[in-house]
Amino acid sequence: MTTVSLTVNGKAVTANVDPRTLLVQFLRENLRLTGTHVGCDTSQCGACVVHLDGKAVKSCTTLAVSVDGANVTTIEGLADGATLHPMQEAFREHHGLQCGFCTPGMIMAAVDMVNRRGNELDEKTIREDLEGNICRCTGYHNIVKAIAAGAEAMGKGSAPLRQAAE
Repeated sequence: MTTVSLTVNGKAVTANVDPRTLLVQFLRENLRLTGTHVGCDTSQCGACVVHLDGKAVKSCTTLAVSVDGANVTTIEGLADGATLHPMQEAFREHHGLQCGFCTPGMIMAAVDMVNRRGNELDEKTIREDLEGNICRCTGYHNIVKAIAAGAEAMGKGSAPLRQAAE
């Protein structure tokens, strides 16, 4: 067993883990943060996207021991209490989901997209940046609309991703 210490959604956590433990397993099984989903186990679907030190990563191929000392934000860490993050609100308002399985990863990828590219995103950019996030239900139309609306809302005084350590 190896000791890993990190900050998850603003809270310091320390645990002993098997060195083979994936970050997604650590989040779901050790911390009971089940919003991060396991879809494909091969880093192709994007259901497991979290933010590691402010950047989107696929947690199904990241070892927990490799993030020792890091700051991790999951879908559960985006909202400010009962107030949804602007991207979460946009997905709700524009029905950017169907079954909801891919939604946490889509939202995390979308917030990262806005943080990297800014608040004015066109459809082509959104669709290209969603490569690596698979939705099997929707056809992406409402997801793209939701991301564009969320990006705009993030630019209207709402902070981008609130880093949990702040």
